[in-house]
Amino acid sequence: MVQDRSLKDIIGNLPEGSIVFRTDFPQYHPEFVGNILSVMVDKNHLTKIAQGIYLKPRRSKFGVIKPSAYQVAESIAKRDNADILPTGETALNELGLSTQVPVNYTFLTTGSARNVRLGNLSIIFKRSVPRNFAYRTKLMAYFVQALRALGEKNVDDAILSQLAALIDKEPDQAVLIEDLKHAPVWMRKILKPYIHEKTLDKKQC
Repeated sequence: MVQDRSLKDIIGNLPEGSIVFRTDFPQYHPEFVGNILSVMVDKNHLTKIAQGIYLKPRRSKFGVIKPSAYQVAESIAKRDNADILPTGETALNELGLSTQVPVNYTFLTTGSARNVRLGNLSIIFKRSVPRNFAYRTKLMAYFVQALRALGEKNVDDAILSQLAALIDKEPDQAVLIEDLKHAPVWMRKILKPYIHEKTLDKKQC
């Protein structure tokens, strides 16, 4: 019973909104952990959001505030000590280049490939080569994945305006220029004028 109360106390002391994994407690036997988590779900102290993944709920007057698919993906990556990068429609959505809400949230990862079912959504992790994670700015890494999904022929004036606005908010333009050297050639041609002009503006100030 001491062990029982101890694990319940550990979970109970976590901040509301915390994502809890069944594997978070290696000091306890897996079957014991599973039993405690099940009991806490039954008592509404936890909400099961996916296989082996739980939420210590934060509630509003509208009910439980659930984490986004992106937050769950980041928590999985942190647990696995892996880097992740949104790709495809997920990258476009994160940058605001698409208003379409993905049904499948897809990420490149330095960890293991896997699919996680999150209610009616899926989080898909695809094992990727190191060069996709070589960019020093998150913005350039996102740009490369988003533009690859969009395709060169689909980059219109509206997209260019959005890219320019995102570049304008990047605090480290010098690093962005270095990152640009490693992007595909057609992306360099699209992005370089906006990064270069912004850098010149800073020098003139």
